[in-house]
Amino acid sequence: MNQAPEAPLRILVVDDEPDLRELYVLSLLREGWPADEAGSVAQALDLMSRHAYDVAIVDMRLPDGQGTDILAWAQTQRRSERIIVATAYGSAASAVQALKMGAFDYLTKPVELGQLRQVVRSALGQRPEAAAPQSPPPGALRALVGESAPMLAVKQTLRRCARGMAPVLIQGESGTGKELAARALHDLSSRAGGPFVAVNCSAIPEHLLEAEFFGYRKGAFTGATSAHEGFFAAAAGGTLFLDEIAELPLAMQAKLLRAVQERRIRAIGETTETAVDVRLVSATHRDLQRCVAEGSFRQDLYYRLNVIALTMPALRERLDDLPLLAEALLGRIRRDQERPGLRLHPAALERLRAGAFAGNVRELENLLHRAATLSASELIGADDLDLSPEAMASAAASGASPAVAQAPAALPVAAPPASDAEAQASLARLAAFLDAVERGVLEAALREGGGDIDAAARGIGLLPQQLRWRLRRLQLHAGA
Repeated sequence: MNQAPEAPLRILVVDDEPDLRELYVLSLLREGWPADEAGSVAQALDLMSRHAYDVAIVDMRLPDGQGTDILAWAQTQRRSERIIVATAYGSAASAVQALKMGAFDYLTKPVELGQLRQVVRSALGQRPEAAAPQSPPPGALRALVGESAPMLAVKQTLRRCARGMAPVLIQGESGTGKELAARALHDLSSRAGGPFVAVNCSAIPEHLLEAEFFGYRKGAFTGATSAHEGFFAAAAGGTLFLDEIAELPLAMQAKLLRAVQERRIRAIGETTETAVDVRLVSATHRDLQRCVAEGSFRQDLYYRLNVIALTMPALRERLDDLPLLAEALLGRIRRDQERPGLRLHPAALERLRAGAFAGNVRELENLLHRAATLSASELIGADDLDLSPEAMASAAASGASPAVAQAPAALPVAAPPASDAEAQASLARLAAFLDAVERGVLEAALREGGGDIDAAARGIGLLPQQLRWRLRRLQLHAGA
């Protein structure tokens, strides 16, 4: 049976400047994407009422209205176009408003043609099929265990905001599953085939932040024996997840803001900027609004990151999920401890309901691990669960990530640099010294743990994923 030919792409360009419209259309044609043109809201709505488009590129300021008028009409008509808005430079408020109204993405004028094609290409990756909507990838939301009302609301929000490119800010207490939500968002989006790069902002020494985020070229400073691409480049075509975003120092916040606004980064040692194509998702357990009021977090960056807000509920707010959570966590413990018959007595489950769980799901997991280890049989009873304040505090703390890396006991002392070049050289020497100290600590931990990542991480108070990140950065291997 012959397959029906795929419907041709249709793109609409809406701008009141004929020269710009022609430039956009010619640039799109270079990619094989024909486009219709409109110079006003009325013309755009007339074309859209007669044709179905895959993508619409809409200027925010038009002679007879705003680009948001087209967005509002598309929302009420349940249109399938991915709408990209073009805003004037510095008009952050209008860009954020458009994203909140459902725009797929935005461009800042004057629009660079390479960036225009890149954003359109990303939007076309979400082109709806003529048949029924595809189901999300298997397992996209599986890790977010729970069917309570708060968790169903979280899952609904994730499905809805996965369709666009708007930045998402995930807030919630420690241990509520913020990274799991970010991964689910990535898996539900058209970027699921691209990389998901997770970064713990609190685990990177301040002097290395710029290099780790934006990369550096070979020879940029002493010790840079090879080029390093950085987190933004590593996440190209996918999602960059910035956990503990509130821990970034103000100087780095300013650099991150520029990257978010301009969609461009400059690696250390480079003279030109490069465009980046990432979906930015941030998370924090702190109240960012309070951080803004206290002056520890930039208001303009908060404004850019908080386009779509998602709050992960605390475990005490969804105790109806406790049976499902306990079973899912016990399944992991069964595999880890090779005890397929391990199970929880109903009385033990009832006792868990009395726990305060300040550390949320992470604390519950640690508590079950401890109970399984100490239990005399395969049936974990109520008496095997220690819910004393001391034990609960220990379970909450044992899974927590260290806020910052411990500084070495002694650092090399240098006189204040007399120039920018000397300052960079001084920072490079300091970075090399700290890397050497960290390398020694990690090598010793791996030796003591017999090369086992989990054992080595426990020995120095890190999570396994944090240790793996450090090993990759220092080009060490578990067998070191």
